[in-house]
Amino acid sequence: MIDQTLLATLDFKAKSLSKRWINLIRKEPHLKHYNSFTDEQLYEINTPLYRQLARALERGIDRKVLGSYFVHMGKNRMEKGIPISEVIYASSLSQKTVVDYITSEFMHTNPLAMYQIFGVIDKVNEFFFLGCFYIIKGFLEQTYKHLNHHHNISEDLLKIYFKDDFFFKTDAEDD
Repeated sequence: MIDQTLLATLDFKAKSLSKRWINLIRKEPHLKHYNSFTDEQLYEINTPLYRQLARALERGIDRKVLGSYFVHMGKNRMEKGIPISEVIYASSLSQKTVVDYITSEFMHTNPLAMYQIFGVIDKVNEFFFLGCFYIIKGFLEQTYKHLNHHHNISEDLLKIYFKDDFFFKTDAEDD
């Protein structure tokens, strides 16, 4: 079955998918911060993402679990000084890596398997779309806190420019 093969690949061969992703990163001049990292640092940044995707595909998309994972990612990238535009672009390249892998490895199969492939690709896309949403939430939350605590910018002034309710709430029913 396609799902089990894909899950095994995402989980156990995450490093080879990361290598494909790194090749895309290295070709992209707009990702200056990511390109300043060594290949090994990029592996450390990206490889866990494919394991998280495998778990989400296996268990289903859980917004709280994904939200927590990607909010943490957004906060971490902000702390490392990576611009949010690069973070989202790099995430899109991760998505492209997975979709390209799925289509190149499994599209030659029978029509029923192709139907399953489209379902898996839909789940992959949902994972990354939600990921981008929560990455931005985490990035904004960390930026807000950083400006408030390290630069003494008042809450009132910050609320003028940070209008979104970006703070991640783990106990909210529908975040």
